[in-house]
Amino acid sequence: MDRLLRSLSRISFRLLAFNALLVFLPAAGVLFLDTYEQDLLEAQERTMAQEGRLLAAAIEATGRFDADDVRRILVQLRQRHEARLRVVDRQGELLADSARLGPRREPDEGPAEPSTSQGERGLLYRLGSLPFRALRRVRMPAAPPVRDAYDGGDRLLGPEIRKALGGRYGATTRLIGDDSPAVILYCAIPVNDSGKVGGAVLVSQSTYRILRTLDAVRVDVFKVFLASLGLAVVLTLVMATTIARPLARLRRQAEAIMDRTGRLRGTFSPSGRRDEIGDLERALADLTRRLADHLAYTESFAADVSHEFKNPLASIRTATELALEADSADERRRFLTMIQSDVVRLERLLSGAREISRIDARLESEERLGVELAELVRGMVEGFRIRLRSSGPQLVLAVADHGLWVSASPERLAQVFDNIIANATSFSPAGGSVTITVHADGPSAVVTVADEGPGIPDEHLELIFARFFSYRPGDAAGGDHTGLGLAIVKAIVEGYGGSVSAANRPQGGAVFKIRLPRAKASAAPETASLSS
Repeated sequence: MDRLLRSLSRISFRLLAFNALLVFLPAAGVLFLDTYEQDLLEAQERTMAQEGRLLAAAIEATGRFDADDVRRILVQLRQRHEARLRVVDRQGELLADSARLGPRREPDEGPAEPSTSQGERGLLYRLGSLPFRALRRVRMPAAPPVRDAYDGGDRLLGPEIRKALGGRYGATTRLIGDDSPAVILYCAIPVNDSGKVGGAVLVSQSTYRILRTLDAVRVDVFKVFLASLGLAVVLTLVMATTIARPLARLRRQAEAIMDRTGRLRGTFSPSGRRDEIGDLERALADLTRRLADHLAYTESFAADVSHEFKNPLASIRTATELALEADSADERRRFLTMIQSDVVRLERLLSGAREISRIDARLESEERLGVELAELVRGMVEGFRIRLRSSGPQLVLAVADHGLWVSASPERLAQVFDNIIANATSFSPAGGSVTITVHADGPSAVVTVADEGPGIPDEHLELIFARFFSYRPGDAAGGDHTGLGLAIVKAIVEGYGGSVSAANRPQGGAVFKIRLPRAKASAAPETASLSS
């Protein structure tokens, strides 16, 4: 049962069902041919009645009701009529019959057609008309087979003729036989003679021609149906080849891309297709690439943390062993001070590692508000001025463009500029200056922080934002730095879709450039109240 449900849910099966439905809907319109057939039969009866009235009027115009005059009128018609015309007197005796007046084409036989139409009408028609013939049997039960009731007799007294001899219009329908769905229509029109009914005109014609025309229409529709069905199958196969098979290939790649331990063993192979499936393949390939990069980053981060923890742990172990072996209290106190210093360093390393992990895991889910960048930087600069007072370098703020809004967490951006400005002030001399500028650059808001320190060695420019990297020449306090401040800056800025870079100034010192995407101006009024 599950296998059946899975097969029914396949895209190829659904495509076939949809295409077949589009084929069957027009084919179902053939059912309305029965209504059209009824309209044609009514039109045929009206035409027959009109022919009968014209013949009756012609007979009445002679002024007498005579068999010779009736036959002469029928001969003058020269078989231009389609129906069979017969004239009877008041007793129902046949006076004239258009079928007996010289050679003529029997209307009931219909026009001659090529013999190929009969063969074509055979199997193909029976196959296509099977549901319609079954419907006709349900709607119109079979009646006893009847041929022309008046063949072989000269006294015609059917019900329609009795009505006409009574001065009324008469009509009836009789079946031709078992093997034919056609019927014969009869209508009788009274003929007046000296103010009273002197006889009647009987008009008869089969519906064979109409039904054969409708049959031809049904056959043509069935041909179109078969061609459409074949085209639907072909289109389904093409669609299954271009849609279902690539999706199945993607499923196989997805099943084989990861092992049981959750490690990537491969990647999706993007194709050159320019449709939605090609876009999906390329998106999945990019997704696996970023996932692989993230896994590599996680493994590298774990290795870096392990490596950085080794040195203070080894120092703590050595100092502990030496403290246990020390003879004097001063030596033990010195070793305990070393242990305390290494513990503090471990705490800073652990705090920095935890912060980077938190940024990597939660930055996307943190609430973002509209932040006016110049106001945020101005507040940070004022805080550093109070903190440094007269002992540190001078902070210079230059705001070239106001109203630069970014979408971010104010606390995270404050963390970015705190680390950048703190790094710049730590390298700048006491009498120097740190210049912070805020300006717009197209769709980006840019903040630059330039110091007057020793600059960054060229070989370290690519490593300055690496985790646990710290370079402070001639600074004995360099061991107090974990090398995670600039790594945190890069993680936050790139998490917001921006970038951060470092370079050396020609006049000396380093310059850091932080670029963040600007928020839409329409969002600024709403976010301004949130940020304030």
